[in-house]
Formats: sequence, C-alpha cells, structure tokens
Amino acid sequence: MYIVVGLGNPGLRYANTRHNIGFIALDMLADKLGIKVTKVKHKALIGEGTYGGHRIVLAKPQTYMNLSGESILDIKNWYKAEDSGIIVIYDDIDLDVGVLRIRASGSAGTHKGMQSIIYQLKSQDFPRVRIGVGSPPPGWDLKDYVLSGFKSEEIPLLKEACERAVKGIELIVEKGVQYAMSKCNG
Repeated sequence: MYIVVGLGNPGLRYANTRHNIGFIALDMLADKLGIKVTKVKHKALIGEGTYGGHRIVLAKPQTYMNLSGESILDIKNWYKAEDSGIIVIYDDIDLDVGVLRIRASGSAGTHKGMQSIIYQLKSQDFPRVRIGVGSPPPGWDLKDYVLSGFKSEEIPLLKEACERAVKGIELIVEKGVQYAMSKCNG
C-alpha cells in the first residue's frame, strides 16, 4: 500500500502558489491514474485506487501547511501503513525552479510542512519528492515568496517538473525508491 501526499494550503487564495506545487503534482497524478481526490476524511481530500497491483491513497491535507503532519498521521493510522509507503510531494526553495529530487528519507530543512510530518510520525524514513521553486529574491520574506505565484517563464519548467514527479512516483511504486532516484534525479 502507498499513501501519496501532496502538500499545499487549502483554498483558492493559495491555488497557484509555490507552496502548493505538491497539490498541483498530486492533481496531475490523480488525473493520470483516474483517481478522484474528493472525499473529505482525516482532515484531507482523499482518493483511493490501484496502480501496479498496489493499493494507492492520494491525499491533499486541508490543515494548512504547518499542520500537515496531523492529517498524515491520521491517514497512516487509519490505513495501517508503513512509513516507507508514505510518499510526500512538496516545494523546495533550495532547488532551482523545475529541479526534481527524490529521496528515500531525510530531514525537513526549513519546510514547515515537512517539520510537522516528521514531528507527528516521529520518523524521517519515508520517501519524498521535492520540486524546486527557487529561493526568494533579495529583500523578500520567505513566507511572502512561497505564497507568491509563478512567473510566466517558470510555468513550463514547473509543469515539466510535475510530470517528472508523477513518473517518479510511478517508479517508486513499480520498482522502489532507489530505482526512481537513479532515473529521476540529475
């Protein structure tokens, strides 16, 4: 079983912001797999389906970014999932716009959503798919930057990164996180 979580903030105000790239990529994955992410359960929008012979749960926590871990812990406990089967997609300011990095585990860095997840799960041992959104320009507050929209020239790079993230998640499910890392990172 796999639980794939896209991180973001609920509501139209945040829909096309850097912090919501996890939601955007998860929506692309849901479309590709034909899974509707519309049920409200565990403080999240949830969709269930199968891929590659595995049960898949797609989730978009509705708790706001800083409390994402509460929703993910509820989902994990409900489905009795292993940490290694939880895949989190999120924005990363330490990567250039459009760069994709898949990791099997690791720290949260400065990302408040990941800090919440690691705190709630009491573990860092779950795969993550990081999508680069670039760092704030000089003089910008980090919060204002991640809640800002994309420049027109960034949109094609981010769309391609989300497509690669979808492929990476499929590879994690099909062949494991190490294989996905070897094919998608770089």
